[in-house]
Amino acid sequence: MEKNAYDQELNRYELEDQIIYTGFSSYEDAENYARDKNGKLVEVGFRDGNDNPAITNEGGLLEKKIHYRAEAGDEYQFIHSSDPGFRDYADELQKIKAKLREDAPDERYIANFEIENSEDPIVVIKNGHLESVTSRERSKYLKHAKVYEIAVTVPKS
Repeated sequence: MEKNAYDQELNRYELEDQIIYTGFSSYEDAENYARDKNGKLVEVGFRDGNDNPAITNEGGLLEKKIHYRAEAGDEYQFIHSSDPGFRDYADELQKIKAKLREDAPDERYIANFEIENSEDPIVVIKNGHLESVTSRERSKYLKHAKVYEIAVTVPKS
């Protein structure tokens, strides 16, 4: 199985004449993979609430040189772990979680460790308030989101 820069498995999709890989840890990770595999850097969209990628340019990832973007209407905002401000939301969420559980200070530190190591976390904001934390993979199925990811295509051999 192919891996990204963090040694995580890439997602593989077979289309008629090409193979598409997603799940890159950064735009640069995808660029390097494309160069190493003699592939092409593209953007794919998951727009139907399923795991069916379609090559697109709707998310503007190639122009912005980013590897992930999700949108689900005006009331929702998805903040990826690589986005500016993610740490602020993650810290706030951990404080709320610790307060609800009335954790000791030691436990708050461990809880913070938990979010940093979860699978490519995404903070979901609804109408300006924290709603939840999910993974990049699961974001495809939430809130009728349109999820865009940087991908690499290689021809089928």
